[in-house]
Amino acid sequence: MRVIPIGAETGIQADASGCDEESGVVQKVNMPLVRREFLKGSGILFGIIASGSVLAALAPSNAWALELKTLTSDEGKVLMAMGRTLYPHKKLPDAVYALLAKDLDGGANSNAATAKLLKDGVASLNKAAGGDFSKLTNDQRLAIIHPMEDTPFFAKVRGQCITSLYDNDMAFAAFGYPGSAWEKGGYITRGFQDLKWLPNPPAEASPPPFLG
Repeated sequence: MRVIPIGAETGIQADASGCDEESGVVQKVNMPLVRREFLKGSGILFGIIASGSVLAALAPSNAWALELKTLTSDEGKVLMAMGRTLYPHKKLPDAVYALLAKDLDGGANSNAATAKLLKDGVASLNKAAGGDFSKLTNDQRLAIIHPMEDTPFFAKVRGQCITSLYDNDMAFAAFGYPGSAWEKGGYITRGFQDLKWLPNPPAEASPPPFLG
């Protein structure tokens, strides 16, 4: 199987200049392919992008893989499941939540205290689950996570979610965000009226025109 490696060290990024100026459509991303056996980290996360999805149209392959240097594959899957429970989005594929595990792994790789915090936190989730936390339903996972809201582990994962899940090209494509516009003339002529995933507001929601 040939896979798309995702992660900071691959140097893979969507070309923001490749967005169609008129439609705001993100063009196909030029991602190099490698074989899975070249990924030699402590853990490997991998999966399939659903055919017919927005990301399937952008990527040259529907298979993806991600290397973890400090965390194991099972620990990465638990962190992915926690991230999806905290920030659930049906339109975001597992590949995006894998970026959360990747970024947390990066912190663990450079800081022993962070590694212990994450590993102990994952172990506590699995213990509370009576097995594999990632195998539980969303409601079951939420019931386990809720009492942990004041712990450093919860704060670490929740804080990383904010950037890992939303500041990446895959999330931009899934949510219909065409990318930065200031260097292309601003949003007035590039996507200002293109918010298609929310209904139009009712007329009474707008204030009366200022005639003074």
